Amino acid sequence: MSDRSVARSTRIVPVILSGGAGTRLWPLSRADHPKQFLDLLGGGTMLQATARRVSDPTRFADPIVVANVEHRFLVAEQMREAGIRPRAIVLEPEGRNSAPAAAVAALRATADDGDAMVLLLAADHAMARPAAFVEAVDRARAAADAGCIVTFGIRPDRPETGYGYVLTGREHPEARGVHRVDRFVEKPDAATASAYLADGRYLWNSGNFLASAAVLSAEIARLAPAVEEAARAALAAATRDLDFERLDPAAFGRAPAISIDYAIMEKTDRAAVVPCDPGWSDVGSFASLHALASRDPAGNAVVGDAVTLDTHDCLIRSTGPLVATLGVADLMIVATPDALLVADAHRAQDVKAVVDRLRAEGRSEADGHPEVHRPWGSYRTLDHGPGFQVKQIRVNPGGRLSLQSHRHRAEHWVVIEGTARVTRGPAQDSLETVDLPINRSIDIPLGWVHRLENPTEEPVAIVEVQSGSYLGEDDIERYDDAYGRG
Repeated sequence: MSDRSVARSTRIVPVILSGGAGTRLWPLSRADHPKQFLDLLGGGTMLQATARRVSDPTRFADPIVVANVEHRFLVAEQMREAGIRPRAIVLEPEGRNSAPAAAVAALRATADDGDAMVLLLAADHAMARPAAFVEAVDRARAAADAGCIVTFGIRPDRPETGYGYVLTGREHPEARGVHRVDRFVEKPDAATASAYLADGRYLWNSGNFLASAAVLSAEIARLAPAVEEAARAALAAATRDLDFERLDPAAFGRAPAISIDYAIMEKTDRAAVVPCDPGWSDVGSFASLHALASRDPAGNAVVGDAVTLDTHDCLIRSTGPLVATLGVADLMIVATPDALLVADAHRAQDVKAVVDRLRAEGRSEADGHPEVHRPWGSYRTLDHGPGFQVKQIRVNPGGRLSLQSHRHRAEHWVVIEGTARVTRGPAQDSLETVDLPINRSIDIPLGWVHRLENPTEEPVAIVEVQSGSYLGEDDIERYDDAYGRG
């Protein structure tokens, strides 16, 4: 299996796969703002933590991020906040699972460097000991240089039924501490998981991989040719959009929706595994989140506004109202401004069923947060009723909304944080610009052309009161937009 033609490039190219939806963490994680963009453990979002984990410039090149097109500005803003400049943000027009994303990333890396080595990383995994993971990458490098596709196997500490497993084989002759993979095993039942734990040769499959980009591309072409063909065509017809690379929708849509595990790793004869213990978790459920969180003497993990009385072994998180508990145990209680989940802690894997039910009933809470993110910042609806709507709008430093007008509503703006710059006028040829400090307000009459922006280095926030016959988000006529929206 050794392939001496694989050259050793200087630095590894991290590829951050940011396409997950995180439905088992509803209502915190939703389709328009999934878990990789949330700060679930403190110290930044999971996407940012993943990027920082592989930011040592002596080992790693600038990352490639593969993300859903709807999340493009979230990715860009969070990378900016983390001080990381991706070499590319590649946008998927639709989710097709990890194999097509990996194929695109390998081809994209090879286009820059024919000898590139890529490290495929899930954007929504946690590692309590990132230095241990980097050390494992260093150990895996020799096997990857020899032509292997190396996965990172996590030493299990419990009989977990929610993960797939890897059965380790003999040690790789050219890479100390790296083993051949005898086989991949699907999620087992409890008895089988206990047997795996006792056996000692089985590792959790973390879903992160190191390989030569050329080797990975060749194996995808050999074992999943439809995936490789669609990825190559989608990348060849990709278009530039600001700092993003948009894959061609028609070509990418032809890719089978399949994971890299099923498409490649369970079939290839190049699979290897490096055992490691970086404090890994896929944070795939509230049970995982509870296990990772700090807990009080009663076993409760509490984040947000909560009062607990005679409460034991509960996960309680609130980003909205006060949560008070009395005489309960083994519950997951998660509150947001628009939704409340109360569930048996032993049913953590079943939260997805709640999301499925909400979608079947056409409920917007299934996929949408009350806080809506835009490339310039975010807004949250505070109140609404017949003929009126009240929003809080936050504009990031340097952010600017489009120059726009509305046919059906007037607006009144009150600055509650920072200094806002407002441009307004009855027409494009009669605009005035004024800077409004905190506690100042201004009217935007019906039909007037206007823009809100933040020219400062501090956040700006306003309260917007809308009034009119129609208050939908589609009542916008744009004349100029820094983000290329129509």
